[in-house]
Amino acid sequence: MSPLSELPRVLRFGLFEVDLRGRELRRSGVKLKLQEQPFEVLSLLLERPGEVVTREELRDRLWPADTFVDFDHSVNAAIKRLRDALAIALSPMLKTMPEEHPQTERAAKVA
Repeated sequence: MSPLSELPRVLRFGLFEVDLRGRELRRSGVKLKLQEQPFEVLSLLLERPGEVVTREELRDRLWPADTFVDFDHSVNAAIKRLRDALAIALSPMLKTMPEEHPQTERAAKVA
């Protein structure tokens, strides 16, 4: 995983730009509201473009080891909020891999 300090401050994809340090998502220059967990999911995916990010990796990024949550529901909700923020136009860029994927039960990937 690339440390945040090694990434450019602002990453651009399509109509979007993400200020990783300022924790802002913009579409065509307009700031979009994105909660903390969906932003963390987006950050992790942008740190590893084209790679599969497992649900376990998402769990490790979103919650401390001693946290007990309904993990599947919470990850699904964070990914849904991220998809909603990116809008339907970019939905194909965020893929959920099937359970048969050799590395994980299910995973997310930015194409």
